[in-house]
Amino acid sequence: MLLMVFFMAMIGAILGSFFNVVGLRVPKNESMIIPPSHCPSCEHRLSALDLVPVFSYGLLRGKCRACGIRISPIYALVEAATALLFAFATWHIGWTWELIVALLFISLLMIITVSDINYMLIPDKVLLFFLPLLIIGRIISPLTPWWDGVLGAVIGFLILWFIAIVSKGGMGGGDIKLFFLLGLVLGTMNTLLTLFFAALLGLVFGGVLLITRKQGRKTPIPFGPAIVIAALVVYFYGIEIMAAYLNFFQWIE
Repeated sequence: MLLMVFFMAMIGAILGSFFNVVGLRVPKNESMIIPPSHCPSCEHRLSALDLVPVFSYGLLRGKCRACGIRISPIYALVEAATALLFAFATWHIGWTWELIVALLFISLLMIITVSDINYMLIPDKVLLFFLPLLIIGRIISPLTPWWDGVLGAVIGFLILWFIAIVSKGGMGGGDIKLFFLLGLVLGTMNTLLTLFFAALLGLVFGGVLLITRKQGRKTPIPFGPAIVIAALVVYFYGIEIMAAYLNFFQWIE
């Protein structure tokens, strides 16, 4: 099992590097292949030494080897996070059909994290690519009851759509569509729990940025990372969280 976990971590690190490319290029309608990976400042074509997931960032001290410009730590963080999440999913779920759903889910969330942080955009192309894959995943590894994913998708979409209308654009269209996919994977209760945690995290992130004066009151901030963190926590531990919540209220009664 440990060998499999290590292998999946390596796969995750490699795919994490690719997810960075997808998250950066798809919103700009750029090819995934042409041009090859390069420095965004001096356009120096990256060599094999520059492209080793996670380790290259440390070896190069976060700078371009050609021009010395600082490289965003987001690249290495996404690679490391994908590696850790792939490894954790394999250890937590085991070699079952649900692992396919988990890996697809993690992949989707990593890509939209990159795109939302950089452009405050969750591309429709990414969501549409993963939609049929997640539907197939939920067919081969259904929730109990099986229709809970369908109900969760509809409820997740409608709640975010309603919030967008009431807030007059305070919620992006990408977030609304993303919650449709989250509902499909998580089911009804876990989708609502994800929304609660995401809103809480969004308030915390916004408060920290406001206190540190890195953002103004009316400056929009990406909501995607908060959704991603909440969705991952709920996906792996939603049942335990709900059980602890119910036990707490039974205890105080």
